[in-house]
Amino acid sequence: MSRLAWPLRPLPDGRGEMWRWDLGSLAELPAVRAALRARLDEVGFPRDPDDPVADQMILAFDELASNALRHGDRPVVATVVAGSGGWILDISDRARDSMPAPAVGRDPSQGGMGLYLVARLAVAHGWYVDDVCKHVWACLPTTVEDREPVYS
Repeated sequence: MSRLAWPLRPLPDGRGEMWRWDLGSLAELPAVRAALRARLDEVGFPRDPDDPVADQMILAFDELASNALRHGDRPVVATVVAGSGGWILDISDRARDSMPAPAVGRDPSQGGMGLYLVARLAVAHGWYVDDVCKHVWACLPTTVEDREPVYS
């Protein structure tokens, strides 16, 4: 179960192409998901029923961004670093005093399972606070075979 906890941990160093979106509301998420899908297609990760990695990346992005919009303080900034070893998702909001809290003891039909889902898809995940924002992040592999934890 420790892999499913959302630990306080700094963002790993990521180098690669960076994509960024400023989000003001949940209504913006469908357009941002479409933009992310287009970017993934451009860098060689098209929708492929035999390789769900791009779909998993979009799902994780949507879960973290919607959590920030629902439970955080605006502005929300969504950043994706597309590197050779995978993607780093970093979603920030101004709710510095509220840590990510996976649902505990809740019927899954009531929702609140997004952080668990992202933790399962990621090779590493965490959160940290800087001078003005809380950052919730996850590292996702570019292939299913790369799904080995970054941290022990």
